Amino acid sequence: MTSGAVVRPEPSDEGLTGGPWIEPRGNGFAAVRSLLAGVALVMCCNGLLRVVVGVRAEIEGFGLTVTGLMMAAYFLGFLFGTRTAEHFIASVGHIRVFAALSSVGSAAALLHLIWVNPAVWAVLRLAFGLCLAGLLVTVESWLNDMSTNATRGRMLSRYMIVTMGGMGLGQLLLNLADPAGFKLFVLASALISVALVPVALSASTAPPLVVPEPVSLRELMKIVPLGLLTAFWVGVSQGCLLGLGAFYAASEGLSNTRISLFVISAMVGSVAFQWLVGSASDRVPRRYVIFVTALVAAGSAALHLLVQVGSPQSLLLMLIHGGTTFPLYSLAVATTADSVKASQLTGASASLVRVGGVGAVMGPTLGGLLMAVIAPWAFFGVLVVCHAVIAAYTLLRMLTRPVMPVAEQGAFDPWPLRASAAAAQLLRRPRRG
Repeated sequence: MTSGAVVRPEPSDEGLTGGPWIEPRGNGFAAVRSLLAGVALVMCCNGLLRVVVGVRAEIEGFGLTVTGLMMAAYFLGFLFGTRTAEHFIASVGHIRVFAALSSVGSAAALLHLIWVNPAVWAVLRLAFGLCLAGLLVTVESWLNDMSTNATRGRMLSRYMIVTMGGMGLGQLLLNLADPAGFKLFVLASALISVALVPVALSASTAPPLVVPEPVSLRELMKIVPLGLLTAFWVGVSQGCLLGLGAFYAASEGLSNTRISLFVISAMVGSVAFQWLVGSASDRVPRRYVIFVTALVAAGSAALHLLVQVGSPQSLLLMLIHGGTTFPLYSLAVATTADSVKASQLTGASASLVRVGGVGAVMGPTLGGLLMAVIAPWAFFGVLVVCHAVIAAYTLLRMLTRPVMPVAEQGAFDPWPLRASAAAAQLLRRPRRG
């Protein structure tokens, strides 16, 4: 982006009145540091609240099925929150929406302390999911406006590192206090409240929200069924992993330190392996990488049945599992981008977000039910089955459909499952010749 100012003929409703609206622009990535700082704090709150709610649910004896349904409410809230946020941003503007949702999210974190009840907590998780969706849509549309074709890839990479790193740091904060007390909930509330500060003081005003034209699921199923199926089953798996991981670790009697290490190992693997998987997918046919990655993810989950949960071997397996399951969604987006028209890319990516979101709602629900009916180890059974289905279908496509030449593939981008339609516009990149 070039420095200077964009003058609008009318003032927006972001807080200034009278005279022309002056929109300052920064140089390079300096202009987005405050936005990324806000994202880091939001995701830190999200990571902390997710793990402390899971551990506290086990302490309170909510039960596997009830906890699964309760944790699924967060993903349901996020699924509908993206669309809701787009509506309110178009009506009142980015800063006001971010401020309002930060306040509601902060209140939701604190209200867990007043009513320790699974039904109430499910409503609070739903509300927090709605809030988080709006907060991220605000920042993601901002980042998209600040990006150029030359900087989109680096912007997306930094955004991915910040979101995963923030969530991982939040999970480590579990060790600061007793989950049975009130301090961790207060800390989560403070984090999301403080996240408003760098965003509100950002050196760049919020852009108008651009909602992509949708691409129907039926059309996507005809064009690129592998991308759609991968997004769904990765959603189921990650919903189970993120929703029930802390609860499962607590039910196995792990200490707070071991619980945080257990859940953060997957986050560390996600960041560490994204580049390796992405580099491989840019050099060999994408289907081969999806097949191998899904097999490794299934195998690393299955091997947990042979080791003690929380042991060094278990943490290594979680790192490998996170390093293969999280890039799978990025591969689903990449293989979809390889097959759709350039004009359909943003809408197709947004459709994958919704499909993955539906899977994420089903993950904790299904996982909690199976853990209650069979045994706690069914947690890993869900992860194994999800990735085995992806591997099996990918193998079928490899045997029955011609493989796209590497030269015709687009570039791989790291991509979080919970990205919004606003962030999907960051994928507008030129294809290789």
